Amino acid sequence: MTTTVDGPEQGVPLPDEPEDVSARPPVSLQDLKSELTRFLMVYKFGIDEMMTKINILRDEFTYARDYNPIEHVKSRLKSPESIIAKARRKGAPQTLEGVREHVRDIAGIRITCSFTSDVYRIMDMITRQGDVGVVEIEDYIARPKPNGYRSVHVIVEIPVFMSDRMESVYVELQIRTVAMDFWASLEHKIYYKHDRAVPDALREELRVAAETARDLDVKMEALHDRVHGQTDS
Repeated sequence: MTTTVDGPEQGVPLPDEPEDVSARPPVSLQDLKSELTRFLMVYKFGIDEMMTKINILRDEFTYARDYNPIEHVKSRLKSPESIIAKARRKGAPQTLEGVREHVRDIAGIRITCSFTSDVYRIMDMITRQGDVGVVEIEDYIARPKPNGYRSVHVIVEIPVFMSDRMESVYVELQIRTVAMDFWASLEHKIYYKHDRAVPDALREELRVAAETARDLDVKMEALHDRVHGQTDS
């Protein structure tokens, strides 16, 4: 696009000048929140897509097999305030694209399984599906966190088909046992109550409790295998 000026050289086109990006007003927090609200709709659809896949697995196990490894399923969508805070902690650009690339747990689903072996079984079933792209796997069962937390976290990317376009959405899956889910829920409440400043003695008790939960998982799975072995025979 060209512009003209009045005067002796009226009608002589002036060359376009590059836009001074630094002159743009910064995006306000309110504007970013408003954009995020619309942005989150796609992530909500991403959760719906993944929940459909998980529910199909649950129904198949319930009606076509004699054992269902999935005990509970919960989903959550981060609030705009939580997303902005995490983006800032990560030093991400305060743009929708910056948020998308740096905050990959906006959409989250927690799958609680009966036993440790079921955790890997469900993870394998989900990640082998053709339209599920595996972005990252963090195996905290093989390599527990220092506090004793054991779980498998998987970031997947799935397509969401809108009326006029397709968008890829990141969804975080947390897959863990019933015992570890109970421990993690209690740990979260304790950290919230102490505003994350948990006394060292209490931290150690939580770590020991996590070991107890791990031992319970091992014992209960061994009993399960014995019972099913006797039934099969």
